Amino acid sequence: MPLIVMCGYPCSGKTRRAEELKAFFEENTGRKVHVVGDGALRADRNSVYADSQKEKNVRASLKAEVERKVNKEDIVILDSLNYIKGYRYELFCLIKHAQTPHCLVYCLTSPEESSSWNVNRDAAEQYSQDIFDALVQRFEAPDSRNRWDSPLFTVLKDDALPLEAVSDALLKRKAPPPNQSTQSQPLSSANFLYELDKITQDVLMAIFDAQKTSVPGDLISVPGATEKVELSRSVNMAELRKLRRQFISYSKMHPTDKTGQISNMFVQYLNKSLH
Repeated sequence: MPLIVMCGYPCSGKTRRAEELKAFFEENTGRKVHVVGDGALRADRNSVYADSQKEKNVRASLKAEVERKVNKEDIVILDSLNYIKGYRYELFCLIKHAQTPHCLVYCLTSPEESSSWNVNRDAAEQYSQDIFDALVQRFEAPDSRNRWDSPLFTVLKDDALPLEAVSDALLKRKAPPPNQSTQSQPLSSANFLYELDKITQDVLMAIFDAQKTSVPGDLISVPGATEKVELSRSVNMAELRKLRRQFISYSKMHPTDKTGQISNMFVQYLNKSLH
């Protein structure tokens, strides 16, 4: 069933709003509501957000828990910062694969307001000021023009939650249709794995070679793709190989007869993963 993605600065009221949503849906729909949040991971927030690898691991754990909870009967609320647009896109791909609707609830506050709420928390639950400021600076606000941020419900601190509108968006709206990158298909091409391996390796070598003469921000052309790789920073071969392995693993579960699309699909995957 549907997924509600909470989004906002640290200490912007996301957990309070998630509890309101949980109570509303349990009372009015009789459905079981699962709230997946940072608290369940029992990780120290300051140490997590001070270390990019720890943060990636936490995001991966939350996404995996959401994927386990999504089913045909229950509602899932992801109560976390969800401040990276690429991560919200991954969640959108997840719900497309599960063929269930979703929406985003954006708790909009000013940095000053959230900072004030942060310092008034119990010491064990506070963000350090340095971590708080860094998270605010990195925050990528949702935009309803992006399909992964829509439907978007923006709520100020004194606003009443538009509960009926959220309910309609989840329970009366059709799930987004699965597409080439999310729909499972039978492996029908005997050459698929060979082509997948060869094409992705060619793309990696093209990127690696192009970086020798390019600068961050350049668009890199790769063999067989009409789309270009957008690199905002230098990427080493180890990171490229890791992303290639992840893409190959995913593609094996979702193969396509149209091997000519592999290059573009891989470029799209890289552009989302490297930003």
